[in-house]
Amino acid sequence: MRFAWLVCLCVSSLLLAGSADQEINVNTRYTVESVELSGQDKAAISTGLRSELTHLIGEKLNPTALDDLAVRIRRELHVHEVSHRVLRGVNPNHVRVVFDVKRPAAKFEVSAPKLLYQSQEGFTGKLEGTALIGAQAFTIGAVSDGDELAERYEGIVARYEDRALATDRVRFSFEFDSFHEQWSPEAQDSAALYRTREDLEPLVTFVLSRPLTVTVGASFERIQPELPAARTESANAMVTTLRYHHRVEGSGALQQEWDAGYSLRAAATSFGSDFSYARHRAEVHYLCSWGQNTIADDFTLGLITGNAPLFERFVLGNSTMLRGWNKFELDPLGGNRVVHNSVEYRYGFFQIFYDSGAIWDQGQTAVLRHSLGVGLRRNGLNAALAFPLREGHIEPVFMVGMNY
Repeated sequence: MRFAWLVCLCVSSLLLAGSADQEINVNTRYTVESVELSGQDKAAISTGLRSELTHLIGEKLNPTALDDLAVRIRRELHVHEVSHRVLRGVNPNHVRVVFDVKRPAAKFEVSAPKLLYQSQEGFTGKLEGTALIGAQAFTIGAVSDGDELAERYEGIVARYEDRALATDRVRFSFEFDSFHEQWSPEAQDSAALYRTREDLEPLVTFVLSRPLTVTVGASFERIQPELPAARTESANAMVTTLRYHHRVEGSGALQQEWDAGYSLRAAATSFGSDFSYARHRAEVHYLCSWGQNTIADDFTLGLITGNAPLFERFVLGNSTMLRGWNKFELDPLGGNRVVHNSVEYRYGFFQIFYDSGAIWDQGQTAVLRHSLGVGLRRNGLNAALAFPLREGHIEPVFMVGMNY
């Protein structure tokens, strides 16, 4: 009897060891070895959420945290269901976490892609409703944004997306925007201001390889100048964006992630545009994490040649770039040259960051400015206090919100 029991035990152990994908019971003594997203490209979720998934690696298994992340992935992707499985890892007492994304035949969801209060700019918010039918998505939303551009723009957004156009490597989107503009008192003397802006933007995205995508399309902008008698102007541009995302699985709990992108918006009179310009923007994002520690670096470089409308100009001094400075003080109409870098360290939900950057126009001398800040980041909710580093009176800027 004892011999038979030992035989059964040995056979069971061999079968368990031979099945690397066998689901195991959730137990907090296990260490997370890797995190996977099944049924969806990881690049489709926000950088912040990808960072939090990366933070799980090297930590003890926390079933509550997995449930919370599954809910947030479902909300970001607007999918029917996101569940998670815990599988046996390669190393002893290590596990793999797999989030399974399931899309519904049809569903409607409401989301807030951006919600922010900034003490200098006031409230910024975007609310969207999305109907999902298979791989197709129909979205309509309302926005009031005083953070992204030199002006505050308010209006509606309507978008159609086909996330698998013949194949999952080709995606198509068509967006219509209609905005009313509000300008700061510092910008009122400019003759380039406009009252309304409308945009039609068809885009096609090709997945060249899993880390590399290219988007091509066009933007047909119509702007109505402030003077009632002035005619409507067109800013029609060809749009090209190249994006790269790569994650490096390091030894132990060390994880690294790279995001890089380059975009070009080129308008010409031959394309029916009243403006002729080229807008170049390059971005590099690097993230390194181990345990509860994270170091992130974001670099941005921008250049505009020719005569571009104001909504194309670059801005510093908002909630993401050169935090703590007032964008209207730096340049109330934005600039056609920009360089910016942000370094951030996080431990758990605590963060400290250092920003530096310059914004100027061609022919001007670039002035490098700096800022420092501290904050808290937890489950998509961010709160931060940023200080411009300069002589004389210093007025800190407070920011709180989600998804910014």
